[in-house]
Amino acid sequence: MAISTTTALAALVAVTGCTDATSTAGGAAQNKDTLTLGMTQDIQGWDPVNQPSYQGWGASAVYDSPFRCDALGKPHAAAAKTWTFKSDNTGVTFKLRPGMKFSDGTPVDSAAVQASIKYAATHGASTARFSGMKVSTPDDLTVVISTKANPLLTARLCDLKIASPDYLASDNRNKAPVGSGPYTLDASATTGGSVYTFVKNDSYWDTKTFPYKKLVVKVITSETATINALKTGQIDGSLITQATYSQAKASGLKIHTQPSEVARLLLTDHLGKKIPALGNVDVRRAMNMVFDKEAMAKNLFRGLATPTAQIFRPGSAAYVKDLKDPYPYDVEAAKALMKKAGYANGFTLEIPYMQGQNLDSLMPVVKQQLGLLNIKVKQVTLSGPNAISELLSGKYPVPMWVLGNYGDSRLDIGDYIQPDGIWNVMHQSDPTVAKLWQKILTDDPQQTVKDQQAVNRYVVDQAWFVPLVSTGTIYAYSSKLDIPKVTDPSGLHPMLWDFK
Repeated sequence: MAISTTTALAALVAVTGCTDATSTAGGAAQNKDTLTLGMTQDIQGWDPVNQPSYQGWGASAVYDSPFRCDALGKPHAAAAKTWTFKSDNTGVTFKLRPGMKFSDGTPVDSAAVQASIKYAATHGASTARFSGMKVSTPDDLTVVISTKANPLLTARLCDLKIASPDYLASDNRNKAPVGSGPYTLDASATTGGSVYTFVKNDSYWDTKTFPYKKLVVKVITSETATINALKTGQIDGSLITQATYSQAKASGLKIHTQPSEVARLLLTDHLGKKIPALGNVDVRRAMNMVFDKEAMAKNLFRGLATPTAQIFRPGSAAYVKDLKDPYPYDVEAAKALMKKAGYANGFTLEIPYMQGQNLDSLMPVVKQQLGLLNIKVKQVTLSGPNAISELLSGKYPVPMWVLGNYGDSRLDIGDYIQPDGIWNVMHQSDPTVAKLWQKILTDDPQQTVKDQQAVNRYVVDQAWFVPLVSTGTIYAYSSKLDIPKVTDPSGLHPMLWDFK
């Protein structure tokens, strides 16, 4: 008989966000020259290749990129003033702005961009995004990039953090950043793990977009402390979860929601090379069938989520509107699949965990429900400057995350499904995916939509993921702030340049 998760989820919700408050390490409301943001996670060092897009305001403060991508992935001017992309997505030529300098006084020139791409292609978690890019520098301000056909080229260059070549060659990359962004780190007013202070770079090329003279980022890992800091004006804005949404709304805070996340398990070892059981499609399908998604959406996510069977954002090209969940909640049927596959006794699974990623209430449910299949989940807590690299290293074939989804679903396919995808941590190839990706690269736009949906249907059939609910990030902020629009291509939260 199937065991309902409703009671267990309701009990978990009762304690969500009720941990002891931590110090917010600050005073009263900030003046109009200071923007103070809360972060639910610590900054994982300053190495430019290990800067996450999620709550990456510190990286956006100190580093510039060739382009800024808007919510739809369209490039806008940044360090690059003018550019021309090849029509077949095999390269780009762009001109840098003259006179830019890094915080160490060295010039931001074509050699620096070349060094930054070379470094990104050989270090950290994002190597696959930049490997294969050939960079030439006809003069100090001209950069020519050539690569194989890649519809994601624009997005990759929007993600590139340009840093001083001397800094990239040093052994101190995690201690202090050397970039050319709109702010510089004030080390004297910074305490790692608690508060990071940045002062405005008055020589930055786009000072008008960043109106605040000082940026302060406070690390507050307790949601109770976060909502209290918002109410008392100790911070101007922060991500919150469904557990404190009602409090934030009742207190008069402005709220912006981004309906573009899917809570999921990523079963990246679908060939069973590290965990043999995951090589069996019946095991992967059984793991999908032990989650009562309706109960999770109602109780764990406070009704601010909907059950889903796919990882793509509604409205994107790959999203299949009429897709019926092929793995309905049925514990007994799931156990039968495990027995059929020869894994009735289960197996052990390590799942990585990082604080501040909206996983605190999700992890106990995952442990409980997979335990019904005798799958013993061991939580591995990651922290420190190497946490992201370790998370994406392939050491843990089943990451659990509430991941954002791009408006351009080709980026999702690139990051989550392609063998060189950053979140496809085992980097296993598949002939069906490879064939469909080639069609996506070469077909006309109308056919490409069908190709992307074919990829979606295939990975659902093969159970490469355990999609749980489609939800969204919730950003609460002071009534004194103005956020006219949110330009994050990942649909996670306001970008640093969105705050006015």
